[in-house]
Amino acid sequence: MPPDPWFETYRGTVFRWEVDHNDHFTVAYYLARIADAGRALLHALGAAPAPTVECFINYRRELRTGDVMHVKTGVIEADGASVLLGHKLFDSASDELCTTVEQRVVAKLSADGRAAAEARRVSWDGPARELRPRPRDLDGLRDTARDTVKPDEVDATGQLALSAAVQRFSASNAHVLAAFGVTPAYMREQRRGFSTFEFQLAMGGEVRPGDPLVVRGGLVHVGKSSMRILHVMTDARTGVEVASLHQSGVHFDQDRRRPIPLPDDLRARAVAVYGL
Repeated sequence: MPPDPWFETYRGTVFRWEVDHNDHFTVAYYLARIADAGRALLHALGAAPAPTVECFINYRRELRTGDVMHVKTGVIEADGASVLLGHKLFDSASDELCTTVEQRVVAKLSADGRAAAEARRVSWDGPARELRPRPRDLDGLRDTARDTVKPDEVDATGQLALSAAVQRFSASNAHVLAAFGVTPAYMREQRRGFSTFEFQLAMGGEVRPGDPLVVRGGLVHVGKSSMRILHVMTDARTGVEVASLHQSGVHFDQDRRRPIPLPDDLRARAVAVYGL
């Protein structure tokens, strides 16, 4: 057994084109790094790239342009059909923990692979996952993103790449917010934003270049400053689900870099628009 079961699976930096309107590292690029980390760990176990079933992601600390980062990965559990990987993403300059990710992949390990996974088993101390139930029906969701799968968005398993799925959910998020007044103009003029602190991402089966996708999204909870949004992506022809995301975040002060209460008029509009 290795003296330290944690295995470095990624090391890099935040490039300028990878930050969003909040001036911090965009969530889709986090998922690109996590996809790299997952493949690196599977390679260390002697396994081929494997499709992701779900990810539970907790964002603890923001990264900004030029920050350096690395990911350490271990095995939380492995059974005959899947492996649950635990990723920790650190700011390499300060060694502060920025993000934790639980990624379940469908992978059947060989006997040697199971032994290697056992050697990489870690005691996971990430946050507990709270069940985020869907509404009884999805009638309250709106069409919030629509396009087609690009050739470079299909990963080595035939699945829509994690980053490509999240890019579409980010576009969906902007339309969900704009529907009750948190528009791009409002965010620019008031120096406000939406800062995500948790993802619960579920992934479906294979896609092919050219497949038409549609995302429907809606607000399912609004608090003082917190909001939770549900996004559901389907094949526009068949209605078969490709991915879904529960996205939790806060109304954000871009100058003070902290949550700020959602104005009462916007909260009232959110409740009215989404029937909360």
